Amino acid sequence: MYRIKILIADDHAIVRDGLRKLLEEQPDMDVIGEAADGVQVVKKVKSLRPDVALIDIAMPRLSGLEATGLIKESLPNIQIVMLSMHEKDAYVDRALAAGALGYVLKASPTSDVLEAIRAVYRGKYFLSSKVNAQIIDTYLKNRKEKSDVSNYNLLSEREQQVFRLLVEGRETSELSDILCISLKTVKKHRANIMKKLDIHNMVDMMKYAVKIGIVGPELWEEE
Repeated sequence: MYRIKILIADDHAIVRDGLRKLLEEQPDMDVIGEAADGVQVVKKVKSLRPDVALIDIAMPRLSGLEATGLIKESLPNIQIVMLSMHEKDAYVDRALAAGALGYVLKASPTSDVLEAIRAVYRGKYFLSSKVNAQIIDTYLKNRKEKSDVSNYNLLSEREQQVFRLLVEGRETSELSDILCISLKTVKKHRANIMKKLDIHNMVDMMKYAVKIGIVGPELWEEE
């Protein structure tokens, strides 16, 4: 039997230990690595190439959402299950938009984690039982409607990465470390983004991100 290769990413060691024990008891699963923050999980996924990455939505240095976006852009075949304490639709929508196929609430039974891993490994969506299943249908419908957002599609893959990190609230200096590029290159990408999108400041950039669904307005209200 093939064993699904899994990487666990959570900033709490006790959570990682508990998940590892649970997963290693399964005959079809094999934990091949762990990560304690967002930057680390991106690096480890690229080096270890798991089938599935189990990623906490809130981690230091780089959030699970940001890490998922970066992983899916470079390694689209690696599937993501997002672990979260948030039940709100906005968080689920952002996880799906980032590229995750699974969204599991931390308050869910452990069976949800196992089902989610097996589902996303097969390329299927999975949401915790407490999360409204209609969210997937709504997300897929909205994604189709937004597929013709021409200006955003004019951005290069790297420019889209920079755009998403900026509207997540990252400082320009942070992007240099996260993306492993020079500060000068980050500033050049930022200038190109504003020119292509015909926007002139961060407020307008955030409004544009909300408009095309990169971020949800509910999250900005909470922050």
